[in-house]
Amino acid sequence: MMQTSLPPFATTPPPRSSRSPSPSFSGYHTDTSASAAEPRSLIGSTSSISAPDVLGDGDGDDGASVWETEDHQAAGQQAEGQIEVDDLEVGSDLGYESEGQASASTSLSSGMRDYIFENGRRYHRFREGRYNFPNDDVEQQREDMKHTMVKMLCSGKLYYAPIAEHPQMMLDIGTGTGIWAIEMGDLFESATVLGVDLSPIQPDWVPPNVQFVVDDVESPWLHPRNHFDYIHSRHTVMAIKDWPKLMRRSLEHLRPGGWFELHEVHHFPQGAIAPDHPVAQYWSLINEGLGRLGIQFHAMADDRMKKMMEDCGYVNVTERVLQIPIGTWPKNRVLKTVGLYWRTILLDGLQAIALGPLTRGCGWTREQVEVFLVEVRKGYHDNECLAYMPLHIIYGQKPMDGPG
Repeated sequence: MMQTSLPPFATTPPPRSSRSPSPSFSGYHTDTSASAAEPRSLIGSTSSISAPDVLGDGDGDDGASVWETEDHQAAGQQAEGQIEVDDLEVGSDLGYESEGQASASTSLSSGMRDYIFENGRRYHRFREGRYNFPNDDVEQQREDMKHTMVKMLCSGKLYYAPIAEHPQMMLDIGTGTGIWAIEMGDLFESATVLGVDLSPIQPDWVPPNVQFVVDDVESPWLHPRNHFDYIHSRHTVMAIKDWPKLMRRSLEHLRPGGWFELHEVHHFPQGAIAPDHPVAQYWSLINEGLGRLGIQFHAMADDRMKKMMEDCGYVNVTERVLQIPIGTWPKNRVLKTVGLYWRTILLDGLQAIALGPLTRGCGWTREQVEVFLVEVRKGYHDNECLAYMPLHIIYGQKPMDGPG
């Protein structure tokens, strides 16, 4: 394996209504005898951070009624345009700092609930290597925190596509901890919400209309065509290898008039950040490592995904791009909180994101990765760096005479 050299600064070591148990996990291509997982809390963070009163409850037709405050309205406008800078924050050292902690289960079971351990982190065993990031408790809590952050940025909205008032079948690709699927199940009580993931890490107690399945969405689906009213995918850009194939398959399995919606972050800092900044170098190396593992890191760049969806046969394709600030530099208090959350999420995931791409893809050792991350952590607290990452929200509709 060709090894990528470390950046110059990284060469010296540092001195989650009623609930019912979910059905047993089953995979389209797996043993169905796996036992239930231990219940765990849905909302949490590896860090002691709490949201201010800008959060609200988020209830409404699309999960967003109490989010219509002046701050949220202004935040929404700025996130799709230009974010106003808080001059009092620039150059200050205020904000949350985290070194991140790793944890893993001490007892393992067989089949789908068997895991592998690598570099001190826990990974899925089913289709081993398909997903290059951990699935341990720390990473699950970070993913739930990401859900909270995105919901705040989107003024409580769980979806943007104009889906039918009473959808019957929904699919959540890469469901992770299942938090989005659970909230959609609560919101659409007459619908069946199916969450699919490589890891059986979802909670036991879920709405009776929510189900979880262990499977690889890039393998053939056993559900019939023209089956789903709505298919949703979020935070899978660093996992999917063949996006056109997934889009075509989703189109086939959607009912005519159904919608496919993506929420994906382009994980490359933009704005006032130099190419040689440690954070920029970090994401350049993640891009390189994932590229060697067959992942298109920049699939979300520009309007590539929108064009791809149109080329696959979707109609009424719409894209919205929201800026996620990194840090507390925005003046708007909602965006300031979003930025604090996002920086915390990135810091808590620093090691989790780096280990797979850099050790599996670039040939680094764990020790080299840890040395490199020291300066990257410092870089995330550089408030002179007014950086952000784009969140691409793209949705398209299956034509009434579409394939199926």
